[in-house]
Amino acid sequence: MKTIDQYSSCTLCPRNCRVDRRISTGYCREKSSLQVARASLHMWEEPCISGTNGSGTVFFSGCNMGCLFCQNRKISRGEVGKHITTKRLVEIFFELEEKGANNINLVTGDMFIPTIAEAIEKARRQGIKLPFLFNTSSYLNPDSVKMLEGLIDIYLPDFKYIRDEDAIKYSNAPGYVGAAKASIEEMVSQCPECKFEPEVARNIREDAIMGDETGDTAAKAPKSAYEPGQLLIRRGVIVRHLLMPGMLIQAKMIVKYLYEKYGDSIYISLMNQFTPNGELAEHPEINRKVTESEYKSLVDYAAGLGVTNGYVQEGDTAKESFIPEFDCTGV
Repeated sequence: MKTIDQYSSCTLCPRNCRVDRRISTGYCREKSSLQVARASLHMWEEPCISGTNGSGTVFFSGCNMGCLFCQNRKISRGEVGKHITTKRLVEIFFELEEKGANNINLVTGDMFIPTIAEAIEKARRQGIKLPFLFNTSSYLNPDSVKMLEGLIDIYLPDFKYIRDEDAIKYSNAPGYVGAAKASIEEMVSQCPECKFEPEVARNIREDAIMGDETGDTAAKAPKSAYEPGQLLIRRGVIVRHLLMPGMLIQAKMIVKYLYEKYGDSIYISLMNQFTPNGELAEHPEINRKVTESEYKSLVDYAAGLGVTNGYVQEGDTAKESFIPEFDCTGV
């Protein structure tokens, strides 16, 4: 099926808007034309993703969720970004490779899966060497994930909620739990085992490290809250869960579900960086940061279950400094 036809009655996510995105927008606020807000090296992913050189992130505009606590509101609401062609996206992949990126990290590209698949195919034919990583909310229909089979090397899905009432209340995402479970299952079926390789030192241009006249200063930012790792993931699935205030029990249920279903075949990344965005006055129960004791309890619980393949965050990670400038750098 041609890419353009897959947007004519959009069913990429569980909302099943069936909007003709060639001429109009769905809930995600995006038409079929790619919109990208930033493309640069990013140092703040898990150590096996960022390493020391950085992850080559491409931040897409729009989102099919409606999280009240969204930290990337400018792009998730489609307020910023530049419309580009598939050809330009392929060029961006190679530019990030030239800068020394460890991977191509497609951030919230859920709305553009057909075009992303086409771009990866073209980049592979042109000889790109980097693995492709799909960074997603998991609010997808499994058939959408299947479009990426054989193209995505690493999946980085969120598992935000274990109760649909929470998904509806805080993210306006009905059916999230079933969709996330099914989508992650498809991702694991495509990449059933995590494989790692030692990071290779590269000769990287100075402007890729120090920032250039275009304002690409991602690598000048403070080091990641994660300590740089010696191994880089080349294939597999890392499931993220962001602990929310007052939702420790639900978080433990998510960890239990993931470990009982997938065991050591996946990695679980537990995050403590929930940051109130100033728009949560009507939801005082989550209008605060996560406490150290809440996060410690979650980490201890995971360890008690037997989870060893995972990542935790240390220090004060709930800072706005982890949010890059969505100023169309690199686009």
